[in-house]
Amino acid sequence: MTIADYISTLSQNPYFGAGFGLFGVGAGAAILRKSYQQGVILFRRNYMITLEVPCRDKSYQWLLQWITEKGAKKTQHLSVETSFEQHDTGHIKTKYDFIPSVGTHFFKYGGRFIKIDRVREQQTLDLHMGIPFETVTMTSFGRDKSIFFNILEEARQMALTKSKGKTVMYTAMGSEWRPIGHPRKRRPISSVVLEEGVSERIVADVRDFIINPSWYEDRGVPYRRGYLLHGPPGCGKSSFITALAGELEYGICVMNLSDRSLSDDRLNHLLSIAPHNTIILLEDIDSAFVSREDSTKVASAYEGLNRVTLSGLLNCLDGVASAEARILFMTTNYIERLDPALIRPGRVDLKEFIGHCTIEQIERMFIKFYLPENAHLAKKFSEKVSQHKKPVSPALLQGFFMLYKDNPVKMVQNYQNLWTQ
Repeated sequence: MTIADYISTLSQNPYFGAGFGLFGVGAGAAILRKSYQQGVILFRRNYMITLEVPCRDKSYQWLLQWITEKGAKKTQHLSVETSFEQHDTGHIKTKYDFIPSVGTHFFKYGGRFIKIDRVREQQTLDLHMGIPFETVTMTSFGRDKSIFFNILEEARQMALTKSKGKTVMYTAMGSEWRPIGHPRKRRPISSVVLEEGVSERIVADVRDFIINPSWYEDRGVPYRRGYLLHGPPGCGKSSFITALAGELEYGICVMNLSDRSLSDDRLNHLLSIAPHNTIILLEDIDSAFVSREDSTKVASAYEGLNRVTLSGLLNCLDGVASAEARILFMTTNYIERLDPALIRPGRVDLKEFIGHCTIEQIERMFIKFYLPENAHLAKKFSEKVSQHKKPVSPALLQGFFMLYKDNPVKMVQNYQNLWTQ
């Protein structure tokens, strides 16, 4: 039998014909499926654009708030974020923000439909934040990336608008800075009464540093500035820094050097990536380190409790890897306990003593608290207090004023109780 005859015989076989037909259908379906998949891939590559924003990115929270304002009103699958706001009247208002929940959402922006996929990996934790890892992926038709740039910029402006006129506090979470609490209403610099000239000197120095980066660059001087405020407790060091941040429209990055999870490398990293337009604050620096010249038993007993070393901090402040364009404030109640290397020029450029109230400070605080119409009592009160020759801190004085906030005459009459409250 020839090959032609054999093929002719197979073609007449109904079982073979049916099997070949099924094979052809299956092969055709596979080809169509593969073609469809390739077509979808080619379409997505050429006619769709996608942006993925992970939760560790700084714009992630901005984007969620923007989605809340733009997309949450139209979607029916929501998650809630509860917050509390304090009004000027003192009342606390509960605020509920509805954010599109995990899943897929659609909305229209700039005449184009945008698909948003919010994905949460339940089995994966973000090591920086200690929460399930999340991503938000936005997909739109077209090839113009500007739509996503406009969305992110609009989200950033929205976040800035909400914090406008307020001071944002940051704290270190993992290897990055995160806002803590709600933005605070800015405190006027005039609300902190210091000795005559102290506030003006610091503000002038900081402003001169901010507006003259080229001066440092032209002379090869590192563009950073360090300040040390020292003096007894309760005299307004931290309050002044908070008011200064409000005056400059800056935020405050609060660094706790006693954090057991903080190491030299992490400290250097955090100081290098501090948000722009912020003041880095190291409070009570004396409690974190003991001077190398101090060899008392008490000092050695606490040695080694912190993972941050003094040499590590010194390198962060003025080493080859230290950050530029940085304003750093340190506070201490006991300057004599600080290592001389920590407060030398280059690490601390300006030292200011914030001490107990002078007569002039007492009068100014009195007038600010009881308004100018009671100015005639201010001098009388300050003279009586100064006659006792006992130090008075602004915190002590303010607490005493609060006891007689509506009766300055009675307060002056009972001034002896100032030191017994």
